[in-house]
Amino acid sequence: MKKKASAIWKGDLKTGKGQISTESGALKDAPYGFKTRFENAPGTNPEELLGAAHAGCFSMALSNILGESGLTADSIQTEAVVTLDQADGGFAITAVHLTVVAKVPGADAAAFEAAANKAKAGCPVSKVLKANITMDAKLA
Repeated sequence: MKKKASAIWKGDLKTGKGQISTESGALKDAPYGFKTRFENAPGTNPEELLGAAHAGCFSMALSNILGESGLTADSIQTEAVVTLDQADGGFAITAVHLTVVAKVPGADAAAFEAAANKAKAGCPVSKVLKANITMDAKLA
């Protein structure tokens, strides 16, 4: 299976502008630029999109792992905070922190924590990242 996304960039780094699109149409020519990425201006950026992908991937992986134990979540809410740091003359994504709140009837805290840690290590987006991935997970 292959999924496709694309980006178009025009101009130099600081004054140029770009657009990001996905094959599914979920994003179509979404604007991004230096200010949205490095100066917290409104708009998207690659780190935000990576965070969204990681949160979605993790939530699905956790649902699957819970299901293997006979548990079905009423809800899994995941937030991913992606850290972009400047070091060694460039930038690097150095960390991702996942915050998870789940309602899982019949789950106990120990089983949930084990499932969440397995999902954190095993979701495909976690596997592709070289960053330190941390997480807070709790049952609601």
